[in-house]
Amino acid sequence: MGAHSKGGVREVDATTSPRTAGRDRYFDTLRAVALIRVVAYHTFGWAWAGLVFPSMGIMFGLAGTLMAKSLERPPLTVVKSRLRRLLPPFWFWGFFVVVAMLVHGWMPGWQIVYWIVPLGDPPGNAWGVQAWEILWYLRTYLWFVLLSPLLLKVFRRAPVPVLLLSLCPILVLTFLWPGPDNRFGSALWDLSTYLFCWLLGFAHRDGVLHRTRPAVVVVLSLAAMGYGGWYAVGHQAEFGTYDLDEIPLAQAFWSAGFVLLLMWAKARFRIDFAGLTRFRRLDRLVTVFNARAVTIYLWHEIALILAVPLIDRFWQVPAFETYLPLESQWFMFGVGWILIAGFVLGCGWVEDVAAKRKPRLLP
Repeated sequence: MGAHSKGGVREVDATTSPRTAGRDRYFDTLRAVALIRVVAYHTFGWAWAGLVFPSMGIMFGLAGTLMAKSLERPPLTVVKSRLRRLLPPFWFWGFFVVVAMLVHGWMPGWQIVYWIVPLGDPPGNAWGVQAWEILWYLRTYLWFVLLSPLLLKVFRRAPVPVLLLSLCPILVLTFLWPGPDNRFGSALWDLSTYLFCWLLGFAHRDGVLHRTRPAVVVVLSLAAMGYGGWYAVGHQAEFGTYDLDEIPLAQAFWSAGFVLLLMWAKARFRIDFAGLTRFRRLDRLVTVFNARAVTIYLWHEIALILAVPLIDRFWQVPAFETYLPLESQWFMFGVGWILIAGFVLGCGWVEDVAAKRKPRLLP
């Protein structure tokens, strides 16, 4: 699994104006925070970040909700729409990464087809690993999109049993059968890790969570988080860390409990963060993050890679060396976001084209 790179990104279909019908600022804010957290995680490497905010579980939960809503239309139409929105930004970004790896000695084989449709992890060389290792998310999201018409039918036959049983695959992979050691195996692990969260999105959309008793939700959530947290801390010696991104079983259960609480609270108390529109700059920032989430996710690692040699050049300027905290990771974090902003302005228009909208510098 591309565990080191796991952070968060929004469901790629939610790019409309925040004031259009169906727009939910609660979900939008969660997506924006997830993007900030993933960039912070890849800058600082905080092992505790996933415990504080399990971005991936949250993002798959939100994506599941939107997918269930979209499947009110013909399934084939929905799947084609998702592919159209996802693949062009991926191809645009991938062109630069692939060419750079070829220049640095990469010799691709037939597996290069995964750079066209990432049903498996796209191949690459060690030189570009920091850039392409994040693609596990696109691969997992793509599989969930393709499977969703069937998953939604199965879920609606017996919502609660199917939801609870969705945690079984990760238990099987952890304790009984680790799966094949290939691209299919990697996909199987990630799908099993986040299956509960995806189906939880279905449960939120269909009103299952709203009808569930608060005591049941709280007990199940705390039990899942307790088990996930215990497994992560109790197996530090085996994995070398308690970072959830390195421990799929712990990630699955901690995310399940965390996302269950967030989704249930949303349904129960009708949280919408509508007051965010009173803070125009913050509201605008959340809008940009959501409309350019794929761009931010794909290009953020390249921005962090470029920040290093850029800061190295700063050391050659005496004033910068004296007055700027060039050794601080927080300084690199700031420089990284400046470069990300540049990529948003220069490359974000591809998301508009993919969504059949007029290209814009900013939404």
